[in-house]
Amino acid sequence: MSDTLLLTEALIARPSVTPRDEGCLELIGERLAAAGFRLERIDSGPDDFRVANLWARHGTGQQPTLVFAGHTDVVPTGPLANWASDPFTPTHRDGRLFGRGASDMKASLAAMVVACEEFLAAHPQPAIDIAFLLTSDEEGPALDGTVVVCRQLQGRGERLDWCIVGEPTSVERTGDMIKNGRRGTMSGKLTVKGIQGHIAYPHLARNPIHLAAPALAELAATRWDDGNAFFPPTSWQVSNIHGGTGASNVIPGTVVIDFNFRFSTESTAESLQQRVLDILARHGLEAGRDHDLVWTVGGQPFLTPPGTLVDAVRAAIADETGITTELSTTGGTSDGRFIARVCPQVIELGPPNATIHKVDENVALADIEPLKNIYRRTLERLNAAPQA
Repeated sequence: MSDTLLLTEALIARPSVTPRDEGCLELIGERLAAAGFRLERIDSGPDDFRVANLWARHGTGQQPTLVFAGHTDVVPTGPLANWASDPFTPTHRDGRLFGRGASDMKASLAAMVVACEEFLAAHPQPAIDIAFLLTSDEEGPALDGTVVVCRQLQGRGERLDWCIVGEPTSVERTGDMIKNGRRGTMSGKLTVKGIQGHIAYPHLARNPIHLAAPALAELAATRWDDGNAFFPPTSWQVSNIHGGTGASNVIPGTVVIDFNFRFSTESTAESLQQRVLDILARHGLEAGRDHDLVWTVGGQPFLTPPGTLVDAVRAAIADETGITTELSTTGGTSDGRFIARVCPQVIELGPPNATIHKVDENVALADIEPLKNIYRRTLERLNAAPQA
């Protein structure tokens, strides 16, 4: 078996459910240290949710820097009885490797490490620096992981030029899609205030669900923007509505509506918030008097247009697989949203994502070694033309 496959299996065998790392960073760190990386642990969080973070750098800190970023944590397995094999026992079936984290994202981590080992063996004094930013809190709240490391790196002026996040981005075959950006995410919790009362005497009450309904209809019908060449139009969706006492004869006093924006670079969090307030006011719902609205911005949108990094990755994919890769900004959020604040060019590239977070998560054995080679070829291309 290849070094990449062996390391992937060793990582899968560690049950690193968020926020536990279960020694994954130590295993990776040993390999990186042997290849000449300087290691720094930047663990964070309270004792009952301690997050393991690793920052590792090879080079002077003065050269253009490529960062490999990712997470060692995985989502819970769900009922073990539903798995065909133990989720933390790497298992081969039908040309595939099964185990929690196989595609999200322990194969990517292994591929990154081995790619760097091979590259540095061939280029012991490269013209670029290489770094790793790894965390055990990406699948969870993401409050003490990558965002904490990025703050420290920014505070001390560390140079970051390019970043590859190992998220599973491909569809059918490794390299057929990369993410060169992600939409922003912003949630709102809207509490509309009414007056509770008996359902037979509506004139003595004020039904907040009825008050909210016209505004909700307009919010659902609004076209927030048209997107652009890289992003689909901004979307707005209700995720939860809570109202009532549970009794069928009581008009509720309040209704709470949870909603979420996934927004493109054509809109800002501030502009979307104001438009929501304007719609509510147009339907007679004034802030403070008739409603309370709490906003949570989970991440700003980011975009890396074709340029040094995108071109190098596309060429590496074509050289290794013959595929002309598709650029995409679809899907959920990733830690790329934090890294983009401190690094001007960020893309995501990993294996196919059809089974991520599912029972019997797996990755095709045939996808693992090409992924490592794509990472190595990207290093080689950036090393040959290291201008950022």
